[in-house]
Amino acid sequence: MKLLDKLIIKDFLKTYLFVVLMLILIVLVLDFTEKNDTYIRNKVPTPEVLQYMLNYGLYLNNLLTPITVFISVIFITSKMAGRTEIIAILSSGVSFVRMLVPFILSALLIAVVSFFLNGWILPVATAGVSEFKVKYLDKQQNFDQQNIHIKIAPDTYAYLSRYYTSTNMGYAFTLEQIEDGQLISKLSADRIVWDTTKNAWSVRNWRLRELRDMHEEWSAGESMDTVLSISPADFDLPLNHHETLTLPKLNEQIRILEDRGADNIGFYRIEKYVRFMSPFAAIILTFIGVIVSAKKTRGGSGFKIALGFLLAFVYIILFLLSRTFAEAGTAYPVLSVWIPNIVFAVTGMVLYKTVPR
Repeated sequence: MKLLDKLIIKDFLKTYLFVVLMLILIVLVLDFTEKNDTYIRNKVPTPEVLQYMLNYGLYLNNLLTPITVFISVIFITSKMAGRTEIIAILSSGVSFVRMLVPFILSALLIAVVSFFLNGWILPVATAGVSEFKVKYLDKQQNFDQQNIHIKIAPDTYAYLSRYYTSTNMGYAFTLEQIEDGQLISKLSADRIVWDTTKNAWSVRNWRLRELRDMHEEWSAGESMDTVLSISPADFDLPLNHHETLTLPKLNEQIRILEDRGADNIGFYRIEKYVRFMSPFAAIILTFIGVIVSAKKTRGGSGFKIALGFLLAFVYIILFLLSRTFAEAGTAYPVLSVWIPNIVFAVTGMVLYKTVPR
């Protein structure tokens, strides 16, 4: 089987790379055709367009992995079944599980590469795509934010009614220090502005209320510098910021948001869960693909490839739905993220009973 293992692995990886490149090229051509007028109108430099297409291609590779793996497996296996090679292998005493080994090894290699891409390469590419769109395609995009709550220290909480990233200025600012459920001090200001010369925040028209034992102290002023453990960069974040962080930076951001008690920490945690979950899709779908296409049928490989596309799209839709449920605040986000893999793994075990012996 060693020679056959090498042939299967070689054919699997070659077919996978071919399918990936073809699908990515098709999508990139369609995307370029759609945006070409915008490129010309905004005078986008050719090198930046090419860099955008490279980054977008990496993003597509990650998105299309379930489809490309599944189609590659079904194409290879159905071709073997059509030439009665699978019957010959099983008739020689080789078990179906043993025949699966080269397929699983190939899928494992794809999964490892996918994890590396998801953790370190793809976030950089996603950030590049976002920057390109903001710079050339979505110039009117508004980054103003409203009703911002931030925990900036273990017992200190900040609130902004509205913040404008273009001027680094916020309105209706409050800073509260709460210990053991009791308010210790409250700083209120009409505005808060980032002072670029001092690299510090300055509050305007401020009022400070401090509770001292059995009495209160009040003070007020027109302007005062204050030290906060946040900067304008914490406000000027794209909506998909969690997707643009490498795995080490994602872990660091989760730690920072946990210390602050931020409301949007769930998006970052779910992104981390997804990066560890998604590589397993290649292995599970490979297992199902071999089972589905192991039998020789009259219709040939065409029907099986169509079935492969259908099942792969079902997986992607199920993945998107489960991620949406997780981001909506379900009680068990890890379980929600893993639902597609669990459902397809169980489906694969049920289908395994139907394989030829």
